[in-house]
Amino acid sequence: MVFQVNFKSGLPVYLQLVDQIKAAAASGALRAGDALPSIRPLAEQLRVNRNTVAKAYTELEGQGVIETLPGKGCFVRENATPFRKEVRERLLSQAIDAALVQAHHLQVPADAFLELVQKRLKAFERQAQQNSNSPRSEKENV
Repeated sequence: MVFQVNFKSGLPVYLQLVDQIKAAAASGALRAGDALPSIRPLAEQLRVNRNTVAKAYTELEGQGVIETLPGKGCFVRENATPFRKEVRERLLSQAIDAALVQAHHLQVPADAFLELVQKRLKAFERQAQQNSNSPRSEKENV
């Protein structure tokens, strides 16, 4: 799994990393039990401070996406969330509201917005299906 950061995006680097790992786990590119890269090598690869990667991993652990096993590393958790239904819905509503505001500012009509959401959902489901059907070699699991 290759992670990338955009220093000009305005989004903090640790949150970019969080988003990429969450997307990879949701799509099946990272599966339960898969090890994440160690902090130091990933920080060197991305050319960021180790604390930035550590902060991303701490955030992911707090969200229940990964678990840290002392002396072994960080691993993707089984698809289970520590959040209650109300909290999950509130978090998702906030993300949807942000997308709606962005669509408004870009002058995207409601029907075109909904069509794009459907298209993106289908693409995501196809990617997840491909990831769940693809055999993995030992090298990919590291």
